[in-house]
Amino acid sequence: MDLHDEEPAARPWRSLDDEALTYELTARLRGRFPALLLVDGRSGAGKTTAAERVARLLDADVVHTDDVAWNYSRFDWAGLLVSGVIEPWRRREPVDYRPPGWVKDGRAGSVVAKVGRSLVVEGVGAGRASLAELADLVIWVQADLTQARVRGLARDASYGTRTPAEAVAFWDEWMTEEEPFLAADRPWTRADLMVLGTPPDDGTWVAGGPVGR
Repeated sequence: MDLHDEEPAARPWRSLDDEALTYELTARLRGRFPALLLVDGRSGAGKTTAAERVARLLDADVVHTDDVAWNYSRFDWAGLLVSGVIEPWRRREPVDYRPPGWVKDGRAGSVVAKVGRSLVVEGVGAGRASLAELADLVIWVQADLTQARVRGLARDASYGTRTPAEAVAFWDEWMTEEEPFLAADRPWTRADLMVLGTPPDDGTWVAGGPVGR
């Protein structure tokens, strides 16, 4: 698998169906419910797919860091997530949060999470050090870089807001921030569970974590 030099490969991988993955998650959570789970990984790795599957199995809500960061900052959004989402959720209050970018640019709706349900937060940087210390479980989604890029560009093209050339330019420019951020923070070292985001079949392949520094 093609990985950045600073990210060691996780192994051994084990293919888990829904029942086995539910057992794996609940065993690692050790009765801590409702739980805060962070799903991190590189762009195009399959974080959203992994987060949605975990949320379905644990009957949890999902918050996307891209929504919290929308029209605000690519990576300097941890304080917003904590004050606007995690802290009220911990107080057992309903989350109904309009991030600054939404307010400034008139985006409708809000980021929501229900009282008493587990919370899954997914996005690049979700497992950073300052957030991992608040979490009950951190998941790192490891993926082949070439496959992740192809997947990410196809996803961006499907939105219809950029031409293929614009999508490539945006991806490459984004990586000028993502790669040094992840290289410095190394969230995979804090992962309780590693998930293979580019598996050879439709099963979820997992390995134990962390995988070292």
